[in-house]
Amino acid sequence: MELRASNVRKLKDGTFDVLILGGGINGAVSAAALAAKGAKVALIDRGDFAGLTSSNSSNLAWGGIKYLENHEYFLVDKLCRSRNHLMRSYPSTVKEIRFLTTIQRGFRFPAFLVYLGTIVYWAFGRFVTRAPRYMSRAALAKAETVIDTGNAEGGFEYSDCYLYDNDARFVFNFVRTSLNYGGIVANYVESLGAERRDGLWHSEVRDNISGEQFTIRAKVLINACGPYVDTHNQLSGQRTAHRHLFSKGIHLIVDRLTESQRILTFFASDGRLFFVIPMGPKTCIGTTDSQVESPEVEVTEADRQFVLDNVNDLLKLEKPLTTADIISERCGVRPLALKGEDGVADWVKLSRKHAIDVDEQGQHLSIFGGKLTDCINVGDEVAELVADLGINLPYAKQRWYGEPGNSVKREYLHQAALMNLDTLTDPSSSEPLTQRLWRRYGRSAIEMLEMIREDPSSAELLIENAEYLRCEIEHAARREMITKLDDFLRRRSKIALVVRREDIINAPGLREACEILFGDEAEAKLAEYVAATAG
Repeated sequence: MELRASNVRKLKDGTFDVLILGGGINGAVSAAALAAKGAKVALIDRGDFAGLTSSNSSNLAWGGIKYLENHEYFLVDKLCRSRNHLMRSYPSTVKEIRFLTTIQRGFRFPAFLVYLGTIVYWAFGRFVTRAPRYMSRAALAKAETVIDTGNAEGGFEYSDCYLYDNDARFVFNFVRTSLNYGGIVANYVESLGAERRDGLWHSEVRDNISGEQFTIRAKVLINACGPYVDTHNQLSGQRTAHRHLFSKGIHLIVDRLTESQRILTFFASDGRLFFVIPMGPKTCIGTTDSQVESPEVEVTEADRQFVLDNVNDLLKLEKPLTTADIISERCGVRPLALKGEDGVADWVKLSRKHAIDVDEQGQHLSIFGGKLTDCINVGDEVAELVADLGINLPYAKQRWYGEPGNSVKREYLHQAALMNLDTLTDPSSSEPLTQRLWRRYGRSAIEMLEMIREDPSSAELLIENAEYLRCEIEHAARREMITKLDDFLRRRSKIALVVRREDIINAPGLREACEILFGDEAEAKLAEYVAATAG
């Protein structure tokens, strides 16, 4: 709470080189890249960081195999290169995983032809991942007994990547990077509109926690509001070449359906991709893909039933899944960039590629579309465009992304081994502590080792099955701008995704966690969360 309060005060003072509106993946990488390269950067979000699209994805960092069907070969090539770059830069977080795909009889393409597409995809990926392999119906049944192969023609296995932690955690780490390089960042600060005068953008903003309104001044304004880019451009008088269409997608989280660490891939009853994704001790199933007019969406009964019907049809389960089996839900829109103000697009064929519209005279950027896989390219492109607008980047060649170097990791692993850290791993955890702390915190994990050495109780779980230690919550309180309890439970961690709401609320350690995060405001913040998540 102190970090946010301090930054809100700093937002009122002086003039920034760049003000970024929106703390999703596009805004986060823009802030990280620009701050690292020496710009004076501010970033605000009307809610929490990664609060919308960036916390409701399939947690995949993939090269866009589905775009082969639309012959978007240049896009697939670019996304495969981006995926490979992410794998190299974040080896602990962005991991190769096998996709086991079943093709049903009567599908629009023969199974072997679709398999040949995975060979082409593998080639686009520079053969970095394991090779695809074709599988007969009998081989599918043997490889994964949970698949109902009764109507299967055949299938195949190929590789792509996924985010080991949740998407919102990945996004926040870029926000944290911008803070490390001197960026001034605050969540729950909303732009009410912006006006350019006297060579500066004057953005009227409101602190959505205190209600206070004030002005932020900046030379360049970047609209990275995700699905609300068009809305804010109307407030600031910007006309752009692109606009957004929206595709709604949902996922349901249930107890683990298979011990396999593969992603099971199918084509749903509507002909679109459908995934069964491992999520630690749980399974994520979905997604839907339906056009909507507004980014304000929620999971409907029809959405739930579509996902449940498909998973029950495609898998051989001991008993069919029902709504009672749902632990949590993810729901959001994919903002799809469309060029031109008029006309109707074939939205199903629209890809997630990004577009950045630049108003050179007005010193304004609007970022449309985009996805997690391409995030490093977005950050680099934004930095180049801002430099072209005349903002001095004294450290233009500075690398702003990636895990710490091997020397830091070796030191961490050595200290962890000396204290037998992995022996403190709770039996409910899905991985050793040494691995988990490094992936989540990088060099900051060394500080946690010191906390555990000083007080072994720091390695205890406060919430059962949550895979979060007391020292992690203490770290979050100091460095992760936790403003509401949901920020921690849903976005800095994935506790609210894998633990039922009633189990979270009744957890004996929740109040202690709130006291660590919020101090004297603990009871009020807990009551706020209970009320906000009711029903």
